[in-house]
Amino acid sequence: MKKVLLWGGLVLFLAVLGVGLFRSQQGQLKIGKPAPDFELVSFDGETYRLSEFRGSVVVVNFWASWCESCKPEARDLEAAYQTYGPRGEVIFLGVDYVDTEPEALAYLEEFGITYPNGPDLRTEISQAFRIRGVPETFVIDQDGLISHLQIGPYSSLEEILASIDPLLE
Repeated sequence: MKKVLLWGGLVLFLAVLGVGLFRSQQGQLKIGKPAPDFELVSFDGETYRLSEFRGSVVVVNFWASWCESCKPEARDLEAAYQTYGPRGEVIFLGVDYVDTEPEALAYLEEFGITYPNGPDLRTEISQAFRIRGVPETFVIDQDGLISHLQIGPYSSLEEILASIDPLLE
């Protein structure tokens, strides 16, 4: 009986390892492909599901309070959110990656970020999007397809707007 349990455990371990290796070999998500659906519970306790925003452009920004290169784009992302916010055509979601809540909340306050943000619990969202680091930003079109991928920080508000505006025309 012990041997059966041991072999069963070994087979299960190898299966989990194989799935992990397969996912890591898939590489970055591609432009024009569907964005993976996810659920984000914000720091305010609100729940957001990507699929509920079909028909709108969605900007998903992966960031962390410890990420130095996230800081230069933080105010520009908030400014972009304020630009589109009143119209409701563009939804912004911030995904806090491998962070602590007190530091994340301090970061949001420091940069005046008001769009929904929440922790990536168990790194499920970042794994689904196959991010390689932070910051990374995905612009998702009205049909749920990835239309733009920004690896590293945006350099300006104008660059952010240029990745969104064509989808609104």
